[in-house]
Amino acid sequence: MTEPVVTTRSGPVRGTTTNGVWRFLGIPYAAAPVGERRFALPEPHAPWDEWDGREKGPSAPWLLKDFPALDLAPLVGSGWDKGEDYLNLNIWTPEGAKGGLPVMVWIHGGGWVGGSAMAPVQDGTAFARDGVILVSITYRLGVDGFMPIPGAPLNLGLHDTIAALRWVQDNIAAFGGDPANVTVFGESAGAMSIGDLVPSPAAKGLFRRAIIQSGHGSIVRPLSVAQRVTKKMAKLMGVAPTLAGFRSASIERGLAALEKISLPTTRINMRDEEGRDPTFGVSRFAPVVGDDIIPIKPLDALKQGAGAEIDVLIGTNSEEMNLYFVPTGVKAKVGKLLAWFVLSRSAPHAGATLKAYRKPGGKPGEALTEAMGDLMFRWPARVYAAAHKGRTHMYEFGWGSTAFEGQLGACHAVEVPFVFDTLPTGTGPRGFLGAAPPQALADHVHRIWVDYARDGSLPWPEFDAQTRQVYRPEKGAAEHETELPCAPFWS
Repeated sequence: MTEPVVTTRSGPVRGTTTNGVWRFLGIPYAAAPVGERRFALPEPHAPWDEWDGREKGPSAPWLLKDFPALDLAPLVGSGWDKGEDYLNLNIWTPEGAKGGLPVMVWIHGGGWVGGSAMAPVQDGTAFARDGVILVSITYRLGVDGFMPIPGAPLNLGLHDTIAALRWVQDNIAAFGGDPANVTVFGESAGAMSIGDLVPSPAAKGLFRRAIIQSGHGSIVRPLSVAQRVTKKMAKLMGVAPTLAGFRSASIERGLAALEKISLPTTRINMRDEEGRDPTFGVSRFAPVVGDDIIPIKPLDALKQGAGAEIDVLIGTNSEEMNLYFVPTGVKAKVGKLLAWFVLSRSAPHAGATLKAYRKPGGKPGEALTEAMGDLMFRWPARVYAAAHKGRTHMYEFGWGSTAFEGQLGACHAVEVPFVFDTLPTGTGPRGFLGAAPPQALADHVHRIWVDYARDGSLPWPEFDAQTRQVYRPEKGAAEHETELPCAPFWS
């Protein structure tokens, strides 16, 4: 079988063909961020004679955390694939595509400290099969991507994302794509980043539509709060909290310190002046307000009309925090006092919030799990939808995984294999989907994403603050949704 070769502005790229789909992996969209380019803005990659895109490229440095009795590697990847040219992207396109195809650019999640663009669940074959070019991108994580360092630009991981989107604009036509019809989509931290980019002046003109899965624009930090992480990391790494200090430390030393600072036992106050930590302890790292990418809070920018030219599809899962609190036993075992303490470390009004979620005969851990899911994901997504001045639709994914005897439910990230039509990757004895997830639902959800990328069409009404139409894919219908119990305590 003839191997496809496509010529980009940097040179030709060789790929592979499988069942009518061309695949090109690990194509650099920027120069390797090493040496003097570490902690610097992304720069163009040097031209090449021919790039071998037949095998996956390196990933950004990160550590894979093990979940007890749950295999998340198909969802997030197997850990750090070492190599310098890790600012790269992957492309799936229909064999022999001639041009004008819709393009989708996937931004993976992982709390801005982990994850992979080549995780099995995120394989782009099904999109290419259905006439959509799928691009997945890497970006700098953790210390190198989302920690403010004096003398270095802020939000380098977002700068990388923008550089990748510019590469798509310049090169995707060679693969058969339409640069004027680009939809960005992502989940968790990837979706949060998209929530920041929709109103960003730095990303204007780089995409037409956005799909925000379990994300929004409210997980951003003031510089003064984010700098607490910088100072703590410098102590853990044994370096000065300066650009020269962090450049002197190896990637491995940074990863070891990141693992320590991420522990719940590591004392560091991440609350802002309002007493809130928008990540609720899930990540010490997050985008920072105050540069050319996020000049003001994304919600404020949306309210002023920024990003109104972009169509937005935004949604969440109905039991987001189950992914974190079911396998760890928190939901079943935590008591009333500890539940209050955990929530109070991230939000004011912890007692009143838990009381609003406590059901008769229910456990404190159940109230904590539901409240944190609504506070961190579901309600701020609805606030984002209401603030966006352009065309906006909202969904709520409610199918429940049968893993952990059905306790995992409609948890965080459970919709991703339905979107990509890759259900087999999440099944098995330790699979996060359980034994037999419904293929019919995957067909339905995947088709919604494909149709939206093609021309923006969706089978339900737009969302607004009055009608509050939320689509339930597992029901095949939109419903009017009332305010969640956390609403009075969110802002």
